[in-house]
Amino acid sequence: MRFWLLLWLPLVLPLLSHAQQPTPAPRDTTIHLRSVEVPPMPTVALDTLQVLPGAVDYSGWLLLDKDIQLELDGAVQNLYNCKYDKAEKQFRSLRRRYPHHPMPYFLLGLSTWWKIYPTNFHATEYDRLFYAYMDTANTYSERLVKADPHNYEAYFFLAAANGFSGRLNSERHNWARATFNGRRALTYLQKSREANGLSPEFLFGEALINYYSPWISENYPLLRPVLLFFPKGSKQEGLRQLRQVADNGFYTKIEAENFLMKILYNDEHQSAQAFPIARRLALRYPDNGYFARFYGLLCFQKGEFDECERVSRDILTKLNAGMPGYEATSGRYASYYLGYLAQYKYKDVAKAKDYYQRCIVFAESNGDTDGGYFLFANNSLAKIAAAEHDNAAARRYFNVVADKADRKSDQYREAKAWLKKNKA
Repeated sequence: MRFWLLLWLPLVLPLLSHAQQPTPAPRDTTIHLRSVEVPPMPTVALDTLQVLPGAVDYSGWLLLDKDIQLELDGAVQNLYNCKYDKAEKQFRSLRRRYPHHPMPYFLLGLSTWWKIYPTNFHATEYDRLFYAYMDTANTYSERLVKADPHNYEAYFFLAAANGFSGRLNSERHNWARATFNGRRALTYLQKSREANGLSPEFLFGEALINYYSPWISENYPLLRPVLLFFPKGSKQEGLRQLRQVADNGFYTKIEAENFLMKILYNDEHQSAQAFPIARRLALRYPDNGYFARFYGLLCFQKGEFDECERVSRDILTKLNAGMPGYEATSGRYASYYLGYLAQYKYKDVAKAKDYYQRCIVFAESNGDTDGGYFLFANNSLAKIAAAEHDNAAARRYFNVVADKADRKSDQYREAKAWLKKNKA
């Protein structure tokens, strides 16, 4: 189950976990949640989307302040280009001027999120800081709501902070906290939707709800009773709204583009539409390892091997230099592509073996050994070893393939056939 799909719906995750009988949760290293009364789960209606509130005083809302946007434009660019220190310096400057507003704390939390996210959530050293920032954003948002129940900006930050916290809690198997965050995110999302007409920022959550409500129903029919709490939604409307946010948003623009890219590739199977988004993100943020590896993946699948090679070499160079945002997951992708190109484009078997072995080391270093490029690299090395009559090496690699590959796949059948024919 790809938990990232449920950013705004973490309430569903505990039910999925029980159905799949997960392994015991790791030791809890998160901070304790404050005791907050959570409103009961509402049924969200989507028929009033983008309704401009009749008489809303949004003076003082930092989210809509054009001067603040102009001031923070460089910080937002630095954040997504993994220049975290530069981005956070500006966010802390905002915090000094607005110490009781949720926005600087949310932005600092978002910067911390992007230190975790590119690692496929393997990095846990930032968890406590991330939760602390989001919890503080919640605290100041609640104060704003208490002072003005029509402060839709505060509801936006409540929905967003709880959505991100719920997503990380689900990745950490903190099911009770994921549920807590999910209830709050949906409750406050319903309240903030009245401001959709004021800014595309408010539309981001609705877009995800619109898309994933029918997606979950189609892909996880056992969860349909749970989805009675959620709107029926429309995947096409959700995609339209995501495009609107990606075109017109400021703070949520890149998050919307990122979701749109992944949805088009993973769920809609429209690689051709995902490709220009991936290219745009990778070229706009050349030091973002996550965008680089996604772009490299689509270049590889599209057959644009020269660009795939350039991107992959750039990833490994920046990873070796220890640049932020580059880690083992990106290294695994890049090493496999370069191994494939060395083998089939340049006919350099020695280099191919080196890159495939590096791919395996990257996978093993963060535990990503359940398939994917780890499996493909082992399979390629097994075939190369067999062709070189190095049966000991071939047996070692084919054993990995036989253990990891799907039992119905050609790779599994080929590995089993070779192992049977070449018994030790």
